Amino acid sequence: MSEYRYDFQVKPNANPKSIVAGDHWRFTVLTDGLLRFEWTGDKPGEFEDRASTFAINRDFPVPEFQQWEKNGYLNIRTSRFHVIYNKKAFTESNLLVRILGGITRHHSEWRYGQVADGFGGTARTLDGVDGRIEVGPGVVSSQGYAAINDSRSMLFDGSGWVGSRQGGAGRVDGYLFAYAHDYRGAIRALYGLSGKQPLLPRWSLGNWWSRYYAYNADEYTNLMDRFKKEGIPMNVAVIDMDWHWVHAQRVKDAGMSGWTGYSWDKALFPDPKHFCKGLHDRNLKITLNDHPADGVASYEDAYQEMAKALGHDTSNGEAIDFDSTDRKFLDAYFDILLRRLENDGCDFWWVDWQSGPFSRIKGTDPLWMLNHYHFLNNKVRDKNAPLVFSRYAGPGSHRYPVGFSGDTVTTWNSLDFQPEFTATASNIGYGWWSHDIGGHMHGYRDDELVARWVQLGVFSPIMRLHSTQSLWMSKEPWLYGIQTEMAMKEMLRFRHRMLPYLHTMNVRATREDEPLVQPMYWTWPERKEAIQFKNQFYFGSELLVTPITSPQDPTLRLGTVKAWLPPGRHVDIFTGAVYDGDRVLDIYRSLNHIPVLASCGSIVPLDHDPVPGNGSFNPSNMELLIVVGEDARFTIIEDDASGNAASVNFSITFNQRDGTLHIAGAPPSASPATRKWWLNFAACYFDEHDLRITDTGSNEDSDKDKGSELLAPSVTRSAYGTMVELGSLDAGSSVTVSVGRDPQLRIADPGEWIRGTLMDAQIEFGVKQKIWDVVERKDVTRISKASQLEALEMPRGLRAAVLEALLADSRGG
Repeated sequence: MSEYRYDFQVKPNANPKSIVAGDHWRFTVLTDGLLRFEWTGDKPGEFEDRASTFAINRDFPVPEFQQWEKNGYLNIRTSRFHVIYNKKAFTESNLLVRILGGITRHHSEWRYGQVADGFGGTARTLDGVDGRIEVGPGVVSSQGYAAINDSRSMLFDGSGWVGSRQGGAGRVDGYLFAYAHDYRGAIRALYGLSGKQPLLPRWSLGNWWSRYYAYNADEYTNLMDRFKKEGIPMNVAVIDMDWHWVHAQRVKDAGMSGWTGYSWDKALFPDPKHFCKGLHDRNLKITLNDHPADGVASYEDAYQEMAKALGHDTSNGEAIDFDSTDRKFLDAYFDILLRRLENDGCDFWWVDWQSGPFSRIKGTDPLWMLNHYHFLNNKVRDKNAPLVFSRYAGPGSHRYPVGFSGDTVTTWNSLDFQPEFTATASNIGYGWWSHDIGGHMHGYRDDELVARWVQLGVFSPIMRLHSTQSLWMSKEPWLYGIQTEMAMKEMLRFRHRMLPYLHTMNVRATREDEPLVQPMYWTWPERKEAIQFKNQFYFGSELLVTPITSPQDPTLRLGTVKAWLPPGRHVDIFTGAVYDGDRVLDIYRSLNHIPVLASCGSIVPLDHDPVPGNGSFNPSNMELLIVVGEDARFTIIEDDASGNAASVNFSITFNQRDGTLHIAGAPPSASPATRKWWLNFAACYFDEHDLRITDTGSNEDSDKDKGSELLAPSVTRSAYGTMVELGSLDAGSSVTVSVGRDPQLRIADPGEWIRGTLMDAQIEFGVKQKIWDVVERKDVTRISKASQLEALEMPRGLRAAVLEALLADSRGG
């Protein structure tokens, strides 16, 4: 059963033409911006050519570079960096790398041992964290360089097993990323060296339910049915540690802690196979929690079989030690201990290793072993998209999604740090964090906090609700006040509506080295605002998210976030509000909305069903959210009818000048074979008489007449924009929709927006009327109104909220 477990392909040997070396030192010019630097310490010539957990591929095409010596110093120069080195043991005085590419020399020289004042990467855990923490290194910085110390990492021996590094004092193995402000270039080099992000299974992008609580089988399945009744889709059933014996007398008698277990607690789950089948029948995947550190106790169902496989003496009932460095143990762990439970219905494992980085072999971290071999072993169940749910072990961990960030403290401080923490993780290539959405432990009851956290969770890589076993902290939406309940439900539904977009971005992450969540400075490296506003981020190629992470203004009953909108014009996908870009402003939103913006020229595919079901299958009703104003292109990527991952494409293009949207047909393997399409033109109105729908051909029938006009579609206008229902189309059909030349975003009267803000504001009626009198004036410009409003006495927040609406779109005069 270990056919996949040791099948790990690496290319650790660099092209010899990339290497410049002496007896003790070696430089490998991997790319024009990536340099490996080594020092062998007291062992001349003994360099390390095996793959490490960080560097599994050093076989890059040889970049152009020059080398020469001058005044006893070696010089190596590429288009991005210039090495100056005196061939002695590395110090900050004798190894200097100048970073090229337009950064001033004062900020663009790296000396050995220096750590860039950079953006950071991520951390092993958020366990018990209340607010900010320091994070580990990334491969980008505003100074244009970042160094990764790989001197102590675990190695792979080329046969699928692991090994230790060579001994000796003073050995150095490091990598310098010298990409100046080409941050995406640095990330591509990282993935080239360390391996690409794997493709996640489509279902993993939906909602996960998790709670540290001793459910019994009926309670759990009844809860899943309640979610369905409430119209809340779920894809993953997380079952925390109480699935196994924890407090049973046998555990106490054996002197075990109860944290580790591999036998179902039959008092809670009398028929595990039946329980798991029931969840699978509800289109839910199952993950079981595993704290493996205590090994296999004598009371476990698999103890005797494990002992026989390992030659373990059972006469005194001694537990079998957990030893990830013992290949024989690891095989038995997967093939006997876990396989029995997988045969019951466990789809993948939540590996909750909390016992430190030490093992019986120096430099071999059990967390690395667990992540690596669990991920490979899961190919038995899904060879195209295996999965493990575990903690971050260090640079290179992106190869083993999904990440568990630990036991989050339930406070506003924790929420406020989480967007930045998620975005900076992409700086080390770690794109699939799963956080305890809503908070796990401690803290306080705050309905608003939970609602805002769920909103962030919906725009996080993985959406997993979680809490501890406290009676007061569970995350079922119906346990909260009606406003929070409705906000949570709508957002959880929207997460599943986004699956066409999310899965496409999942494929993009794998194929194009573009993580789902990205810091603003990747796209705007020369704008200081992109660095300053740490909590906003790009969510895929089309969306900009500016989450609200602080309590609302009690006077306004609105939450607020100060945001930087990059150049261009943007539309809020939930409210239809249009904003000018290239400015900083305060954005205010009620509890049921999070500011999520799409710029002109965006296309976002959605499931049109307002309440999607479990499982996140390809939708039968497809909606395209379109923001006009610029040309746009988007390719929807789906799995096919046979389950082949990412094998079906729907190409969507929008031509701004002509006002035409073209949907190119998919191959015959697309599923479903027929689906309905809706076109949602956000913040855009057009003359219905200009609307034309034309059949431009079919992939399946090349003889079919092309250019024939179809029946007039259904068109609905709202305050949000215009919805066009195309009706049912075969998957292979190609259709062109024309809405008239050069369509534009509407210019809205801000009066209704401001009226709603004033209506909810808890202030004197007289102040409301004075504000409204200014807003209602027809004889002055918006700028003049803004000046008059500045002169009125009112709460600061109210003034900012009114001015946001009044000045959002400068086209209004």
